[in-house]
Amino acid sequence: MKRTVICSIALGFVSVAAMAQSGTNSPYSQYGIGILSDQSQGFNCGMNGLALGLRYGNQVNSLNPASYSAIDSLSMIFDVGLSGQITNFKEGNISRNAKNADFEYAVAAFRAFPKVGISVGLIPYTNIGYNYANSSRVGTSETTTTETHSGSGGIHQAYIGVGWNVFGGLSVGANFSYLWGSYDKTVSISSSDSYVNTMQRTYSANVSNYKLDFGLQWQQKVAKADWLTLGATVGIGHKLNADPQVTTTTSNSQTGVSSDSTFTVGNGLAVPMTYGVGLAWTHSDRLTIGVDYTLQQWGSVDIPETDAATGDYVLRSGLLKDRHKFTLGGEWVPNPTSLRFFDRVRYRIGASYATPYIKINGMDGPKEYSVSAGFGIPITNSWENRSFLNISGQWVRSESKAFVTENMFRINIGITFNERWFMKWKVE
Repeated sequence: MKRTVICSIALGFVSVAAMAQSGTNSPYSQYGIGILSDQSQGFNCGMNGLALGLRYGNQVNSLNPASYSAIDSLSMIFDVGLSGQITNFKEGNISRNAKNADFEYAVAAFRAFPKVGISVGLIPYTNIGYNYANSSRVGTSETTTTETHSGSGGIHQAYIGVGWNVFGGLSVGANFSYLWGSYDKTVSISSSDSYVNTMQRTYSANVSNYKLDFGLQWQQKVAKADWLTLGATVGIGHKLNADPQVTTTTSNSQTGVSSDSTFTVGNGLAVPMTYGVGLAWTHSDRLTIGVDYTLQQWGSVDIPETDAATGDYVLRSGLLKDRHKFTLGGEWVPNPTSLRFFDRVRYRIGASYATPYIKINGMDGPKEYSVSAGFGIPITNSWENRSFLNISGQWVRSESKAFVTENMFRINIGITFNERWFMKWKVE
């Protein structure tokens, strides 16, 4: 069985490393550094990403590294997940559908020392993927101008984390991450008039930098069968040492001659300071209810923009705004120690609300509303009763009165392998 898990681990990490960053078709991914991933794993996808106050001995919770100290001392846990989604885009009377599938994450955790847990993993940070065009007529003539927008890429995150149970109910932890990735965003303008020049503007950047996140959890027994856990996280904001650039190519439609101009902004991308706090209540190891709040201070981050008057590529403030997210979720299992299969199935539900972090033409981007539900199905056979198949469905609505409205339905599937690698067997 260990050999099976080792092969699964290798396959999962290779798959994530090689995956194409095309987990979205949203036109909103062209702004900022893309669509932000919620970075949840299989067990909390059904709770819509609830995480900060959750402590499990049989699941990996990368959103609060203090939780690693709760990992069972005998276990090696490995979790892989993928998703598929259908999105409807609507603007006025125009409606379009798009489909995506993506390998989401691969994470692992184990107890390294007494009171110390270790986790490693690969998770998405942002996604960029879109392709659309707008056509308009020039004045009262028959000439039309077509503006085409396309983009792809995103940023990945690889981390190694440690969680330490300092004393009693207090645990602290940290994730040390490496961010890497790239993007290309293109705007092309062409005309039906063959005498009019065409123009293409390509925005690109490569990211290769670090990220630091710290976590804390305080767990307190408040009744005979009730526990409260307070969680808090801090992510350090800093520049990414990336040099975004824009290349403008103008082509003469008659002669085929083109000219290029390139502008670069040194160290022009950054991640923000991020704060989170969560509270979870657990009753008899059967019912868990929690709430999270996170703040990402994107409003203090400058981002490059092309100056409409001069054509220069310069850093601008006020193009992003602080992002607030609230999540409420819970999990119920009828009887986790029962021998009956359905008594050990975990039922999950969650809901979130998030404000936008981007501005579009001076106006706020779309607000996000989402709900989810899912199951943790025990994998049981003659040698295995600790692993889970996690399945959840999520509906996300991104809504702005002035722009495109998106309705997305996503299916998340994750498998949590839980092997007792560190048990010492005695033979008499």
